[in-house]
Amino acid sequence: MSAASDSGAGPRLVILDRDGVINADSDDYIKSPAEFQFLPGSLEAILRLKRAGKLLAIATNQSGLARGYFDEATLQAMHAKLLGALAAKANDEPDTPGHQDGRGAASEWIDRIVYCPHGPDEGCACRKPLPGMLLEILKRFDVAPREAVFIGDSLSDIQAGQAAGVAPLLVRTGKGQRTLARRESSTEAREILAGVPVFRDLAAAAFDLLSISVDDLDG
Repeated sequence: MSAASDSGAGPRLVILDRDGVINADSDDYIKSPAEFQFLPGSLEAILRLKRAGKLLAIATNQSGLARGYFDEATLQAMHAKLLGALAAKANDEPDTPGHQDGRGAASEWIDRIVYCPHGPDEGCACRKPLPGMLLEILKRFDVAPREAVFIGDSLSDIQAGQAAGVAPLLVRTGKGQRTLARRESSTEAREILAGVPVFRDLAAAAFDLLSISVDDLDG
């Protein structure tokens, strides 16, 4: 099974969940730049997708803001750490955009970061599993849902992708293994996850989207 398109060109837009896909997740929330630790291969995967000309966006629930676990400045510092790490990694890879001067703008690696700051009981339209953030990103880049994919690690990620008409992909990192285990105890989870491609991690998903043969896709 492959998530790449039949034409081999793959999606124009790749939307990523953050915690559990790019960086390690925690049930206690990621509350500081020090706790914001990148998963193996995630930075390389992002650069690989950008090198291939993909639009890249992040859509992430950050209810820690509403819960008072961290503030807006701390969240921006986490994202600055991500962009800085991508810049540093890009400078180590000569064929990556931005290598020439080493100072490239954030948009050279991540085109847009959208987050929901609300708690689960605030009734917003952006918190996943609702599709608000994905629809905002699609509109921003004038991309049809069928030209995009959404890579996540939770059932709410999959539901958000499906609600937006965007093909969802699941990774086993973060809450991914826990999400897959829900198929054994929940008919609803089994139905939601039916036919959704499952990858070891973001790196394996990126290889597949770029139609590079790997052994890391499993069902």
